[in-house]
Amino acid sequence: MRIALVTDAWTPQRNGVVRVLSTLTAMLGDLGHLVRVIEPSAFTTMACPSYPEIPLALLPRRKVARRLDEFAPDAVHIATEGPLGWAARAWCLRHQLPFTTAYHTKFPEYIHARTGVPLAWPYALMRRFHNPAAAVLCPSPSIHRELRAQGFSGVVPWSHGVDTGVFRPGPKDFLDLPRPIFMYVGRVAVEKNLPAFLDLDLPGSKVVVGDGPARAQLMERYTQAHFHIVNGDEELARAYRAADAFVFPSRTDTFGLVMLEALASGVPVAAYPVTGPLDVVGGAPVGVLDEDLRAAALRALSIPPEDCRRHAGRFSWTRVTAEFLSHLRPFQRRAQAG
Repeated sequence: MRIALVTDAWTPQRNGVVRVLSTLTAMLGDLGHLVRVIEPSAFTTMACPSYPEIPLALLPRRKVARRLDEFAPDAVHIATEGPLGWAARAWCLRHQLPFTTAYHTKFPEYIHARTGVPLAWPYALMRRFHNPAAAVLCPSPSIHRELRAQGFSGVVPWSHGVDTGVFRPGPKDFLDLPRPIFMYVGRVAVEKNLPAFLDLDLPGSKVVVGDGPARAQLMERYTQAHFHIVNGDEELARAYRAADAFVFPSRTDTFGLVMLEALASGVPVAAYPVTGPLDVVGGAPVGVLDEDLRAAALRALSIPPEDCRRHAGRFSWTRVTAEFLSHLRPFQRRAQAG
């Protein structure tokens, strides 16, 4: 099948959405599908406000249409709600062709956190974007329920996976710090709620691995914490393995792929009982979900690494890819489409 994947998030950006989409693309290729990724590097871009490392395509509608016409896909999946996503949506609607979308990010909550605008406004925009889709892929049961309650139509479940070959237990020699080591891995941004972790009174060491717009400010504010940037998956895997507990303070993630990577590395999770942690950890004895994040972090230290590893193995990319294909809506290009 010829699959057009349209995304405003792509390499060299480093985040959960890019990891999901790049892994999915590779898996689809291994199955014999031809995937054309339409992403920002081929367009004139500007920096996203408050996220300068994220490029946004400027006036991409004609160029997106031309690329879709040239590729002649059998199916279109729109992964993000940015300029490229809106352009691909317009092309599909103009030609009356079905398409699928995905809800990777809680943009309404992020916009509300940054600007204070009522949540109803960005949710209305998100409904407008997604509701014409034949299916809206949701990364967790919690997001599925939330979107249905918000009036989204066509929502379907689509879990995420973890590469247990890359992320695996091993030596904890990456960091030479007092133990126990409590670690966060991911974007360093306001919506990740990192002060809730860094303010905790915990023994040992607190480590933040990742980059983002809030990093410099947090480094200045929390001088006792250790901030690291890693290069490549192997170094990232070594960082995960070095931790004794993975602390995930976010309350707004749709899934939280980093929790799966930590669990695959044999590291238990401490988090709030909210969307994301409830779907990755749930009631499994591989993490502690508690509104008292300090208590959760301390209790997580007693969880056996082998239990964490076993739980992560349930989230296979083979299943994720099969689910994705089952939700696609293939079509035959009309001769006049162009």
